Amino acid sequence: MIQFIYDSDTKLFQDAMQFAQKQTRRLIETHPDFYPMYTVGGKWKHDGQTWTHWCDGFLPGMMWIFCKYGGPETNYWMEQAIRYSKPLEGRKTDPDVHDLGFLFLSAYLRWYGISRDNAIREVVIQAGKTLAQRFNENGQYLRSFVAEDSIFIDIMMNVGIIFYAARECHDKRLRDIAVRHCITTRRCLVRADGSTAQEGIFDLQTGEFLRQTTHQGYRGDSCWSRGLTWALYGFSTSYEYSRDPRFLQTAESCADYYITHTPADGMPPWDYNAPPENRSLIDTSAAAIAAAGLLKLCRQIVDPMKGHFYWSTAIHILRGLCTKHLASADPEWEGILKGGVYHIHKGLGVDESVMWGEYFLVEALEEALRIIA
Repeated sequence: MIQFIYDSDTKLFQDAMQFAQKQTRRLIETHPDFYPMYTVGGKWKHDGQTWTHWCDGFLPGMMWIFCKYGGPETNYWMEQAIRYSKPLEGRKTDPDVHDLGFLFLSAYLRWYGISRDNAIREVVIQAGKTLAQRFNENGQYLRSFVAEDSIFIDIMMNVGIIFYAARECHDKRLRDIAVRHCITTRRCLVRADGSTAQEGIFDLQTGEFLRQTTHQGYRGDSCWSRGLTWALYGFSTSYEYSRDPRFLQTAESCADYYITHTPADGMPPWDYNAPPENRSLIDTSAAAIAAAGLLKLCRQIVDPMKGHFYWSTAIHILRGLCTKHLASADPEWEGILKGGVYHIHKGLGVDESVMWGEYFLVEALEEALRIIA
């Protein structure tokens, strides 16, 4: 794999990581104790909607990655990571959201990986147990925060925390909940060609799956690119924990759809089925998630040629993000990565920096540099 990496790529990724640290430090010094979601005109602090505060783990998660990455500011990043992680602990028992994986896998699990403090581990386990309480027995799914009859593709990014709690506690019931949710998502939201729907609706009485729909995609039957990459990454994680070959197959199917349907530069449209007049709007956050997901997936593929194909595709996407979409040429821009999309229908975070784009870019950079070194 390594021979396909050029010295210029290593330097490019190192420079991007340094820029990410610079912008993150700028954020926390300009807006102390603020957990952003998306920029408006390149500025983090504004009065836009935040809903469930599902992004609050990404900022401290980036700081924990900076700690692991090393460098002269490691102590600074550890101090700040702890400062920004601690306020999240109370949400380990929040029963009203499906986003506990976003919060605690990005922040507390990374904290535990560095500290090996059992009290930190217990926070992650409790969050996993709390998320499992959202399981609907009739439909065999973890319900979304929107409604009892709703399942989101986004939840695939959160189900990993239930797998983690199950493994750490040797709890077969928790593992079964996580597996059954993945099976239902695979059946109801992932199509035969590897494309995905954002949301599924069930009959609460019978558990029957009724239809696919969306909140953020173009149509219920279209393929919203961020949802596709949530599935790519999430099923890769689920296979990593469960070793269920169905989940690996699904991750590969989603990866292949992404690669086949995305333009040659690796930057996907915000929705693959959007009409021509707005299909040119890309979502760099989906590209960052895809890069991180492909770097996770490539380690799990038995076929070395296909594993390398996913690896080289991830590097290609990262190369494009770092050469064309970083905000390094715009001193007024507070984010790291331009060109992200939050909610196009509500006009929120469109062609802006978004916190999940920042986080998964940094995760992918750290992983790529770790393998190259």
